Amino acid sequence: MYAHHTWITHSTRPAEAVHDWFIVDASGQTLGRLATRISQVLQGKHKAAYTPHTDTGDFVVVVNPDKVVLTGRKLDQKKYHHYTGHPGGLRSATARQVLATHPERVLEAAVLGMVPRNRLGRAMLKKLKVYGGAEHPHVAQSPRPFPEYI
Repeated sequence: MYAHHTWITHSTRPAEAVHDWFIVDASGQTLGRLATRISQVLQGKHKAAYTPHTDTGDFVVVVNPDKVVLTGRKLDQKKYHHYTGHPGGLRSATARQVLATHPERVLEAAVLGMVPRNRLGRAMLKKLKVYGGAEHPHVAQSPRPFPEYI
């Protein structure tokens, strides 16, 4: 019935990948749900040409990260840690403190936990651009609005 048929699965090569630009306004959006959608676009999982071992994802520009919503008591209970490199240099801050000082770090940390932990994941994170206000320097790339179906 299927004699001598060869089924070919296409693997997208890096030179074939087309990287689009999307812009998303984080105002009023839940942090985790937004980070999930962003990580899928960075990885390229929204495309038919998705290939796990190739960077087929798109660029994502995020504006207004300070207006992102954390549900429950996460503003005061969620902690962000970093280490200065010196003995006793572990520094901790609540989500409320980080949103007040560096709001882009909250969204970057959430997306960081959702991309692969290898060199491909680090390359995907470079395509995430988060800016503290409503302005961004990527007007020349003419980013499209973020797709709602993701």
